[in-house]
Amino acid sequence: MKKIKEPLLEPLLREMRLKRVKYYIPKCSTLLDIGCGNSAAFLRSISSYIRHGIGVDFKVQFSQWKNITTKQIILSDYLPFENSSFDVVTMLAVLEHIEYEKEILQEVYRILIPGGKLIITVPSIWSQPILEFLAYRLRIVSEAEIRDHKRYYTRQLLEKLLIDEIGFQNFHHQYFQLGMNNFCTVTKGK
Repeated sequence: MKKIKEPLLEPLLREMRLKRVKYYIPKCSTLLDIGCGNSAAFLRSISSYIRHGIGVDFKVQFSQWKNITTKQIILSDYLPFENSSFDVVTMLAVLEHIEYEKEILQEVYRILIPGGKLIITVPSIWSQPILEFLAYRLRIVSEAEIRDHKRYYTRQLLEKLLIDEIGFQNFHHQYFQLGMNNFCTVTKGK
């Protein structure tokens, strides 16, 4: 398989997201990574820490590697998993690309166990002009990825969406990467 060359900043930005997230994942958990990418790099990097991980993405092919499974699915308004199937769901730089934002978050709520955790990273509204400049002018981040962004977020928008509209609890939020990204965790009520 021929490796596709990534724009210069993509691997660095991805690694910064992954390092921030690892700390919030309970040991021996069952984890679903929505938007795992074609190599499921995040799941592979934490495979020794979790009990089982499933990665889904339209870019990934079905595979089984140690305790990691990947499945190709197109994200719409349904996730093909049983109720209360996962301890943790991660969506790292994914939600901004999803057409059916509320519906997929309702599905995440459904498939989490009571007390289960959702971990999200999404770009902040302040990052849009910068990301567009880096993608369209300097070409050091993926132009296709930036063009596919459907929305950008603030802390207030995330809190309203996740707590008020979906029903999650325990909202925890931080800006990172100089305010260009949001990091957020919420839990499903018990």
